[in-house]
Amino acid sequence: MTDSNLNDKTRELIHTLRDKEKIRILFVCLGNICRSPAADGVMNAVVRANGAEARFEIDSAGTGNYHIGDLPDRRMRVHGARRGYTFDHICRQVRPSDFDNFDLIIPMDASNERNLHALAPTTEAERKIVPMAQFIDLSSRYDYVPDPYYEGAEGFELVLDLLENGCDNLFQLLQTNSK
Repeated sequence: MTDSNLNDKTRELIHTLRDKEKIRILFVCLGNICRSPAADGVMNAVVRANGAEARFEIDSAGTGNYHIGDLPDRRMRVHGARRGYTFDHICRQVRPSDFDNFDLIIPMDASNERNLHALAPTTEAERKIVPMAQFIDLSSRYDYVPDPYYEGAEGFELVLDLLENGCDNLFQLLQTNSK
């Protein structure tokens, strides 16, 4: 994926982040038990595989307060473990301070994107919100990361496929030598 695939707003944000010493990314879904902690775990794995741990801070949160203090959904942890991931994030809700503490806030779908825009304290904070779908280039019928909570095993596998693709692309886009 090249940055020419991104919209102008996202391309500009990615360009400004490339030169930062530390890039802070927050992944967001509704309950912070399936998609966003999986994105957190997948992105951390990508960062580790590329020896870039010192350059990235990655976290996840939910717009809802349903599962605060819980581990991610057991089914997501099982499916992730089959691919070599450990999803051990403790679920939390998005906080107003997240808009100050993170450079990039990535919702999994349009509903959470709307929620984040409503929570953002400033226009500048809103500019940090970029949907995960912008980084996914798999040939897919999805323009969002679907919630697997009420799905079977194939729902969790689909989410992991989308997140692996999107996180790999995001990492490559944030490299200083990206075009």
